[in-house]
Amino acid sequence: MEAVVLAGIARRVLDELMRNPYRTIELRSARNILAVEKAMERAMNLFLTYDPLSDVEVGTEGLLAELLKAEELETRVPWEESDEREITVCRAKMRLLGLGRIIEVEDRRGVTIVRVRELLPHEMGMG
Repeated sequence: MEAVVLAGIARRVLDELMRNPYRTIELRSARNILAVEKAMERAMNLFLTYDPLSDVEVGTEGLLAELLKAEELETRVPWEESDEREITVCRAKMRLLGLGRIIEVEDRRGVTIVRVRELLPHEMGMG
């Protein structure tokens, strides 16, 4: 199965998604926001991992999720050392499909696409 990578996701968020298969997460990383946009355009699934993108390689394990809905919002934040006070936030609603392990990694115009093999219950060693 092909999926778009969302890397650097907090362990707490991954744990909550494991407990509740429907979850909306808030993304602030520009790279992850672009990845969600690409997933929406191509109706692709998501591969969420705690690892930073530089560590995503063949064998990396993570969660597979179906992207149900995504919306971008402009949010004002307190900023002391800059003139910019707005950031773009993406709220992505997803449904957990299961766990997976990467078998192939490809970079397509700045978005990392992976081929993932779904893990069977006896293979799941995330923790």
